[in-house]
Order: sequence, then structure tokens, then C-alpha cells
Amino acid sequence: MRIRRDYTRQKFRSRRQRPGCFSQVLLIGALVGVAIVFWQWLGIGQPFDVMPPDDRLASATVAFARGDLDSAIVQSRQRLNAQPDDVGALKLLTRALIYRSYSDYDTARDRDTALAFTTAAYARRPNHPEVAALHAFALQAVSRPGAAADVARTVLEAQPDHALARTSLALAYGVARSYEVALRESLRALEALGTPTTADDALDVLRALAISYSDTGDYNAAVQTVERALTLNDRLAALYFERALYAMQLGDVDAATVAYYEILAQQPENVKVRLRLCELSSLLRERETALRYCDEVTTRAPAWFEGWYHLGREYFLQGVFLEAQTAFQRCTALQHTQQIAISERRIECWLLQGQAAEIRGDCSRLVAIYNEFRVMAATGAIDQTWEYPPEGPPNCASGADPQGGAGG
Repeated sequence: MRIRRDYTRQKFRSRRQRPGCFSQVLLIGALVGVAIVFWQWLGIGQPFDVMPPDDRLASATVAFARGDLDSAIVQSRQRLNAQPDDVGALKLLTRALIYRSYSDYDTARDRDTALAFTTAAYARRPNHPEVAALHAFALQAVSRPGAAADVARTVLEAQPDHALARTSLALAYGVARSYEVALRESLRALEALGTPTTADDALDVLRALAISYSDTGDYNAAVQTVERALTLNDRLAALYFERALYAMQLGDVDAATVAYYEILAQQPENVKVRLRLCELSSLLRERETALRYCDEVTTRAPAWFEGWYHLGREYFLQGVFLEAQTAFQRCTALQHTQQIAISERRIECWLLQGQAAEIRGDCSRLVAIYNEFRVMAATGAIDQTWEYPPEGPPNCASGADPQGGAGG
């Protein structure tokens, strides 16, 4: 299957207008009016916000429904600033931030932002069930399952059929790797939808249930469930990424491809989906296509080390070792610069860079990268092993540092 996309620019011709007469009094009045408006604008420190608070929330709701999470976040945040105790605005903002956090490579921090908003609201209104459920929802999203479960249970003790609280509890169990319990709670959340609920709750419940099915190995059920979620909102990139993941778990490459291209059609600038298409093309041994997508990733997101890893890997698999070594070197340098914790580093960038250097006979770089690896391994934070004899790499023994060192 090949999908082609063509990217129009309209040109407008300016027309010279003839000078006309204008009353001096009217001119002065207009200038004074502009000056007053400008002065008022300076006084409040921001442009006029003529939209009533209720309209902002309605507009944010519409934006979420069409997948415009940026607008949904801005407008619901404005509403919350005007009405800090508006639970509807808090719910929309929290959900929009969390769904956006899974949509691209640089949006994960949105989960922390969501937690900051729910923490403030929960501190003011700890006994409000919807606020507490939202706080639990945000806590599990930042991998704090214990705290999320505790908060969710306080809601469920009083309201056992609270769908969002039950969903948050299910997701918390999933984060804690108690997958069977997570599935049980997800099914209970689905049952709770029989009581008065909202489409938003149904979307969250179905997504959580699909995740639980996937975690327990029932990938067909996961696919069917996430497709039900997509019938409620087919404009959320996060759902398509999860749809593609479940398809890949079934070996359904075509369905995964369709899901990725749906994201690309809706979000032409999305970087994360290009990385996934690079991985998929590599799996299918479509080397040139994989290189093209990976190159687009590094061009659009040059500070994302994952892109350089995958680009280097593609070059390595094609036997283009100089280009591979260069890409891996960018990958390791970025992780140093960004102070990525050793336990969270992409260690393959060191290992494959070393292999590429050894194949090319680049002893100086091989010794440097090997010594970097030894320093990291000495911390006990990584599981991978890479050892040479005490005298160092073969054919490079004279340049090895038996004590190790932090190479550049």
C-alpha cells in the first residue's frame, strides 16, 4: 500500500487605492479612540478577552471533540483562571493535557502540568468526588499508582459507580503491573457506564479497558475496544497510537500503517508518528523508507536522541558504518548534554557506536566510547555488558585506559 500526499499557495494582488478626503475632526476622533483602546489594553496587560466564561468552556469542549487539544487546553485554562472551582473546566483541562501528552515526542511534560492543576484543586476541595477522581487520574499518568489508588478508593467508598474514579483505579493497577486486577476494575468501570454518565467518561473507560486487555494478552479485545473509543472521538492521536500498537501485537502491519497515516493526515507535523513509521518500515526491511522517516525525525527534532538512535541503527543495518557512527555519536552526546539518568539512557547508542568504530578501525573513538560505557556500567544502573580484555580492544590496546574514563 502506498499513500501519496501532495502539498497551494494562493497569491493575492494588492490594489493601489486613491487618496480621498477625510474630515480632520473625524480623523482626530479616530486617533483618540485608538489611543484610549491602546491605553486600556496596557492597563490590563493583555488583549481584551471578550468571550464570556461559559462560552470559553463550550468552545474548549468543541475543540477537544475535533482533536484540537491545544485550543482546548488554552480555553479551559482561561475558564479555570476566571473560575478556579469550575470542575467542568478542570476536567476538560486535565483530560486534554493527558491525552496530548501521548500525542508527540515532546509532550510528556503535559502530564506533570495536569497533576499540578489537580493537586491545587484537590488541596482546596479534597471531598469533592469529581476533583478527587481527576487527581487520581493525573497521579496514575505520572506513574504514581499507589497515591492514585488511595485517592480513587476514597471516592469509590462513597460512590462505587463513579466511572472516572474506577477508571483511575484500573489504570493505577496497570501502572503497578497488577494486570488482572486492572482488567477487573476496568470491566467494573464499564458496568458503571450504565448509570448516568458522559461521553467523556465512556471514552476514558474504553481506553483503560483496551489497555487492560492488551496488558493481559487479549489483543483482539484490545483492538475492538479501542475502536469503540474511536467512535466517540476519532481525532485523538493517542488513540491511534494505541490502535497501531495493538495491531502490531497481532502482527497486523496493514492496520498499524493505516492508524499511523491517520495521525499523519490529521497532524502533518507530528514527529512521533514519523519515528513509528521508521520503526515499522525497518521491521518490513524497507530500508530506504525507514531512512527517509528517521531522517525527517532528526531534521524536525534534532535534540531528540531517540531519533538519532534509530537513524544510526538504519545506517548500521545497511552497512553504512561512518554515517551510523556519526548518528550514534549525536545520540550519546545529547544524552550527556541533557543529563539523562544513566538508568534511562539509550545504551544501544554506546554499544552500536563501538561496533561501528571497531568495524571501521577507528581506535580513538572506540576506546573513548568503551571507557564511557565502563564508567556507566560501574554505577550498576545498566544491565548491558560490554567487555574487552584488560589490555583493551583488539588492535587498539595501546590506546586503552585500563582504569576507564569519561570520554567526550
